[in-house]
Amino acid sequence: MFQQLRESGPGLLVPLAWLFVAAAAVGVVESRSIFIAHLVMAAFITFFLTTGWADMSTGALTGWRAVMVVGLGVTLAGVAGFLVDAGSTVLWTTSLVGWMLLPAAGLAYTGRLLDEAAEVYIASAAISGLGAVVYILSLVGYGDSIGFVGLGGLALVGLGQTVGIVDAVVRF
Repeated sequence: MFQQLRESGPGLLVPLAWLFVAAAAVGVVESRSIFIAHLVMAAFITFFLTTGWADMSTGALTGWRAVMVVGLGVTLAGVAGFLVDAGSTVLWTTSLVGWMLLPAAGLAYTGRLLDEAAEVYIASAAISGLGAVVYILSLVGYGDSIGFVGLGGLALVGLGQTVGIVDAVVRF
């Protein structure tokens, strides 16, 4: 069962996470729920790292192991944002943008290593990366983060990451 969860879980968790983020951005989800989601995400990442460390020692999975190690730190930065007043916005933004960019890098790395699926992973990385850029632009004044521009960025990130992870779950 653990093996099946490790192999298939991300294909469901990734799109659900980005739908949750979008719901939070428009005010449908309260901050307490976001805090709990960060804790759950940290637990899932720890589970995947603990149970799959050896399996992720070669090939493209080596890159994903690095994404998850750094991602655990990025997630804990988000947790810290709920526990401290000073710098909370910076910590939350670091967590959110970190989770936009880290998987984009992992997808690009995977695309470089897997000839048979390079187009899928490079395109997924590009879409996700474009979404991160769009979202960051919304944060610095080209729209607001809960407006059309910010939600468009979130949608692109979610789409890019979902395509890549679903392909990985199906392919492997």
